[in-house]
Amino acid sequence: MADPRFYLRAVFLVAGLALVAVPLLTDGFLAIARPIAFGTDNCRVVHVVDGDTADIWCSGSGVERARLVGFDAPELFSPKCVSELIAAQKAKWALRGYLFGATGLRLQRGRLDRYDRRLVTLWLGAASLSQKMIQGGYGRAYGGGVRFGWCG
Repeated sequence: MADPRFYLRAVFLVAGLALVAVPLLTDGFLAIARPIAFGTDNCRVVHVVDGDTADIWCSGSGVERARLVGFDAPELFSPKCVSELIAAQKAKWALRGYLFGATGLRLQRGRLDRYDRRLVTLWLGAASLSQKMIQGGYGRAYGGGVRFGWCG
């Protein structure tokens, strides 16, 4: 009979690969299947970074990091507590879900923020993405300035 640690290692390996492969496949499908009309540019979301940040590609300007405006989502890369990390993962997957299910995606590109991200307003049909994220409990209304924490 084989050592049980072998099976445990195999489970961890498969789970680790799934944690990497599923988001990459999801973003790849999103990049191909969901164009966004913006003037004469053909823009696409090519990668969801976290609940309020994505990479977009537009034929006129190439790939840009975009900060989706109107809401703030929990921090995925610098969470202050475990509950914020969990909420950030939920927000990231919710954003992917809204983008997958949307018809008539539309975006408006604004200026660059202090982190050189393009400020982008995104609509899913007639509704704004920020309203959907806030109503779903994945973000809070935010127009700049002081941000409040997600812990406790």
